[in-house]
Amino acid sequence: MTNSSILILLLAFIILVSCSHSKKENMDWDKIYSEQGLEKVKTDSSNIIVELRYSTDNNFIGKDVYGNLEEAYLQPEALEKLYTASEVLAQSNPDLKILIWDAARPRRIQQILWDTVDIPLEERSQYVANPESGSIHNYGCAIDLTLADSLGNPIDMGTDYDDFSEIAHITDESTLVDNELLTQQQVENRLILRDIMVEAGFLTINSEWWHFDAFSREDTKSRFQIVE
Repeated sequence: MTNSSILILLLAFIILVSCSHSKKENMDWDKIYSEQGLEKVKTDSSNIIVELRYSTDNNFIGKDVYGNLEEAYLQPEALEKLYTASEVLAQSNPDLKILIWDAARPRRIQQILWDTVDIPLEERSQYVANPESGSIHNYGCAIDLTLADSLGNPIDMGTDYDDFSEIAHITDESTLVDNELLTQQQVENRLILRDIMVEAGFLTINSEWWHFDAFSREDTKSRFQIVE
């Protein structure tokens, strides 16, 4: 094989890889979600910001798994609860904003997270739902979020997103304060977030201060289809 033939084959391979990458990066997310009845979170409200962490490499697996997805989607009823939380926050703490890190998430992305997370298998489902049974995120009924200041900077909650330590748990925060793993201010910040979300009808989970479900798992699976 001549050098020119090798060069042509190499260029063809580069173009093929480039096209494949481009297809992955430019998915029609609005079509994917809207076909199953999900709706886009409106950010024209002055106190809702969307910064999807899985559309960046600033996440626990260190890579972008969403590609060109930049907007958050939820089931309509979950979305109405989010807007209610937004209104409650605007009344109680008008200087704060809701900062969304994740919302609806296809099951194929759930599989990537499950396969990549560095947690022993017997403990893994406490932090990352098994894609076989599906996460409530996969139905568009869960949201990961925090609070931000007037400039959009996240306020201090004691841990970053997707922290898999006990410091992220909400079950015994007073003990975490006593053991100097959290400060009282960090707990109070978490309570502001929890209060607005619970008042809006969301459910908490014990292991992640940032995660809220719009419905129980049973209700979610009986009423909605999973996004593959």
